[in-house]
Amino acid sequence: MIRSLKQLGLVSGAPDYAPVAQFQKPENAVRTYKYSPDGRFFASASSTGVQILDASTATVVVEIPLKTAIDISFSPKGTHLSTWERPVKTEEGQPGHKNLKVWDSATGAELAGWAQKSLDGWALQYTDDESKAVRLVTNEVQVYDPSNFAVGVVDKLRLEGVTTCGVSPGRNPSVALFVSEKKGAPAMVKIHSLATLASASASKTFFKADKIQMKWNKSGTSLLYLTQTEVDKTGKSYYGETNLYMLSAAGNFDTRVTLDKDGGIHDFDWSPNDNEFVVTYGFMPAKTVIFDKRVNLVHDFGTQPRNFLAYNPQGRLLCIAGFGNLAGQVDIWDRKTLKKVCTIDAPNTSHCEWSPDGRYLLCATLSPRLRVDNGLRIFHYTGTLTHVESIEELYQASWRPIDVANFPFGGPIEAAPVASASATSTPVKPAAAAGAYRPPHARGTATPASYKREDEGGLAYNPTNGSHNFPSSGNGRTSPNFQSSAARGGRRAIPGAAAPTDAPVDADDGQSRRKKKEANKKKNGANGGGGDSTPVVVAVVEPPAPEPVSAQAAAAAEVLSSDDKKRRALMKKLTAIDQLKVKKDNGEKLELTQYKKLESEAEIRKELAGLDGGK
Repeated sequence: MIRSLKQLGLVSGAPDYAPVAQFQKPENAVRTYKYSPDGRFFASASSTGVQILDASTATVVVEIPLKTAIDISFSPKGTHLSTWERPVKTEEGQPGHKNLKVWDSATGAELAGWAQKSLDGWALQYTDDESKAVRLVTNEVQVYDPSNFAVGVVDKLRLEGVTTCGVSPGRNPSVALFVSEKKGAPAMVKIHSLATLASASASKTFFKADKIQMKWNKSGTSLLYLTQTEVDKTGKSYYGETNLYMLSAAGNFDTRVTLDKDGGIHDFDWSPNDNEFVVTYGFMPAKTVIFDKRVNLVHDFGTQPRNFLAYNPQGRLLCIAGFGNLAGQVDIWDRKTLKKVCTIDAPNTSHCEWSPDGRYLLCATLSPRLRVDNGLRIFHYTGTLTHVESIEELYQASWRPIDVANFPFGGPIEAAPVASASATSTPVKPAAAAGAYRPPHARGTATPASYKREDEGGLAYNPTNGSHNFPSSGNGRTSPNFQSSAARGGRRAIPGAAAPTDAPVDADDGQSRRKKKEANKKKNGANGGGGDSTPVVVAVVEPPAPEPVSAQAAAAAEVLSSDDKKRRALMKKLTAIDQLKVKKDNGEKLELTQYKKLESEAEIRKELAGLDGGK
C-alpha cells in the first residue's frame, strides 16, 4: 500500500507489482491509512470520512462519517478501530469534546469515547487476545474490557508522575510504566501483571532519564528500554546521554547493558526467536553486536557507519543499515552462519521494512523527510533490485501483514527472483550529494588519508584535540617510536600540501646554526652593519610588519592626560543616555538596566562639570 499527495494505491507483490484492479481509489486526499495487525482489514481517513476495507478483496466493509480524523489504529485482531481528531473547545456547561473514539470494525458503531488532548501515545493498548485494553491518563493507568466498554474502568493503578506505558505481548500480559526524574528523585520503571495490577512484579530505579523507548520480546517475558536525557552534561553528545537496560517481567533479572564504545545508542531490536537482541552504538563508525537474553556477547560485527537494525520476521536475516545523514548502505547478514549475504546501496531511504515472508526489503524515500526523489525500491535479500517506482510526494508505504507461520525460512539461501520491468529499465538515480567543500587547488585530486573516515581507508582515530595527527599503534595510543617532524629537525607538514622533502640533518645542526648567526651579528656590528655573511634559510613565515603609527597620533596619545581620558568616557556615557531618551520618546520599551542608566545622568553631568571646573 502506498499513500502520496495525489493518490492512495494498492499494489500486488512480487513478481508483478501491478495495481490491484478491485481497489477503488478515494476521490479526496487521504490523511493516513493503517492495516490491522492480522492483515484482515485496511482503513483510511480522509476529509469525507473513515473507510474500512476487506484487505483480501479490496471491498468496502463499512464507512464511518468522521471527517476530522487525523490518526487511526486497529486492535490486534482488527475487531476495533480507534480514531483521534483534534480537540475542540466546547462552551461552558457543555460536555467535553470526545476526540478519541473506538468503533466496531464490522458495523461502524461507536463503542466508547474520551477526551485526549495529546497525540503522543493516544491509542489504546490491547493484549494479544483483546481481553483487556489499557489507557494512560494523568498519573493513572486505566484498564477496560473491550467486549463491553459501557461498563467503564474495570481496573486501575495510581502512579504519580507516570508518562509512558507499554503492554507486553504473550499469554501472560504485563504493563511497563515509566516515571521520569523529578526534583532529585531517580527515574523508575515498574512492571505490573494485568492479572494483579495492584502489585508490581519488577521494578528498577536509575538516573539520567528524561524519556524512554520500550521494546518487549515476542513472548513478553523481558523488556529492553532505552533511556535518554535532553542534555549530555559531559558534553560528549549533542543529542543527550543514552543508556540501555533489561528487566524481566518476573523480576528475577535486571541489568544495564554495558557497551564498550563512547557515544549514543542508535538502535536496538529483539530477535523474533526471543533469545537475543542486537544493538548499534558509539560515535561513527558505530559498533554493532548481538547479546543473548542474559546480556552475554554473542557476536561482534565490527565498526561501520550504521544506525538502523531490523531482523526479518523469521529471525533468519539481519539488516544493518546507515540511513539519515549516512550514505544509505544496507548490509544483509545470515544469522544462522553469521556471514554477510550482500551489501545494498539505498541512499536517501527514510523508511525501511521487511516483507512478511522475510525475503524482500522495502526502502522508501518519504515526504516531508525528503521532498525530492520520492519513491520506493524493493530489494531481494540477495541484493537484487526487483522493483522501482518513483512517486511524487510519497508519504506512506508498507506491506500488508500476513501470518509469518505461512512463510518458513530455514533452508539454504535462495536464488534471486526475476526483477520487474521497472527494475530492469534504467532507474531514476537520486541527485548526487554535493559533498564537502574543497578549495580550488585541491579539486580533482585524491583526498588525503588524514581527512578520510577510518571506515573509508583513513588514518586511525585518536582522541586528541585535533592539532596533531599522531600515528596509532592499534590500541588507540600513540606509537612509542613516534617522533614529530619538528623533533627530527624536519619541516612541519601542512595538511593538504605536498609532503616536504627535507634533507638529512645532523642532531646538532640547530645548535651550530645559532652559533653561526650570533657570529655574523658580531661581525656585522664590528663592520658598521656591512660585510658579507652566509645567508641562512629558515623555514619560518614571518608575520607582516605592523603599519607605522603617524607621529601626530603618537603625540596625541602622549599628550592625553588621565583627566582627558575620564572626560572622554563620561561624554560617551552621556551620548548613550541621549540615545536612550530618543528610544523612550519613540515609545520603545526599555530594560531595567537602561532605566538605571537614565537615572545616572545628573551624577555624570556633575562629575563632568567638576572636571571642567578644575581646568
